[in-house]
Amino acid sequence: MTTSINHILVIRLSAMGDVAMTVPVLRAFSKQYPDVKLTVLTRGFFSPLFDDIPNVSVFEADVKGKHKGVGGLWKLANELKDLQIDAVADLHNVLRSKILKTFLLRTKTVQINKGRAEKKALVSGDVFEQLKTTHQRYADVFQVLGFPIELSNPEFPKRRQLSESAQNFLSQDHLQWVGVAPFAAHESKMYPLEMMKQVVEMLSENYRVILFGGKKEKTVLESWCNAENIINLSGKLSFKEELDVISNLDVMLSMDSGNAHLAAMFGVKTITIWGVTHPYAGFAPFNQPEEYQLLPDKKQYPKIPTSIYGNKFPDDYKNAAGSISVKAVVDKVKSVL
Repeated sequence: MTTSINHILVIRLSAMGDVAMTVPVLRAFSKQYPDVKLTVLTRGFFSPLFDDIPNVSVFEADVKGKHKGVGGLWKLANELKDLQIDAVADLHNVLRSKILKTFLLRTKTVQINKGRAEKKALVSGDVFEQLKTTHQRYADVFQVLGFPIELSNPEFPKRRQLSESAQNFLSQDHLQWVGVAPFAAHESKMYPLEMMKQVVEMLSENYRVILFGGKKEKTVLESWCNAENIINLSGKLSFKEELDVISNLDVMLSMDSGNAHLAAMFGVKTITIWGVTHPYAGFAPFNQPEEYQLLPDKKQYPKIPTSIYGNKFPDDYKNAAGSISVKAVVDKVKSVL
């Protein structure tokens, strides 16, 4: 272990799922190297993700305000110098983080290898095999710094205490809690909403179904609340309160999206539905069994994955996830529970 490094700056500014994927890695680091301090440079909104990790603090990057542009990054670098950082773990590796590292002169820096060539080969169909996970790519950065991280035997935090607001929305009874997050950044990564509505209705017969989504999706989710056991949390709680609820779920049903990673970082059983993307690209939720992944019919959609992020696909692939039957989704949730 590198004893000269006592304080590491960890850069991961966005997006929510990518930031959430750092959490299990930093939790393992904190346990294995308790004397090393970590400061995570990220958006202030994401701060609650790191609340219960020892020796981890968050430094807010206001990239749309005072830290915007090259001048803002210069200002940010000067603020960071006051923290007496010994090394930088760049888990983002974008232009903004590269400029920032240039300003942090004489500080040892290591950046993530995103494996772009491997991912390009996967999307082009040249290879079809499991690539290194994003979690391992994050861990590799720390290994280069002299801190190998063991991820195979993770520990997860206890269920969080629910706020009074959250308790008012969620009945405390004998029913198991099933989280459902039906949205993703691209429609091609989503299960058809009419089919997901059927899934929700069928699950609500035996479980309390808790719906997650952004404020833009609130109207759609509200229209699904036609049974006593279906609760829509969209726009009703703070991000921290939503995380508290997620930590109390018995299972999460999510797309290939941020909510899957939020659940997995708490050790919640997480079932994912995949569209034109594929777990082989390395973005599957942390520490979840392969059988929790529901994939489209490969014979019907042989070009999957058509892209890494779901933004590129043939016209007739848009509803690929719809090749997974409603019964298959419901049965999988029941089997996991």
